[in-house]
Amino acid sequence: MLRYIVRRAAGAAMDRKGVTAAEYAILAVGVVIIVAGGIATFGGSIGKAFQTIDSKITEATTAGGSGSQ
Repeated sequence: MLRYIVRRAAGAAMDRKGVTAAEYAILAVGVVIIVAGGIATFGGSIGKAFQTIDSKITEATTAGGSGSQ
């Protein structure tokens, strides 16, 4: 019985599936925190940049877009 318990304990110590899953979970949480921080910091300026690009594309297509058809 003691050998069975020791063998099971040694097998559990060598099984790293649970540890690996926990490491990936911690890594995923870190990535989410970094992305959320970036959005909170740069979200407004990135939104304004996309609006500027959108307005320039709209101006370019409406100014000379009707002659190509």
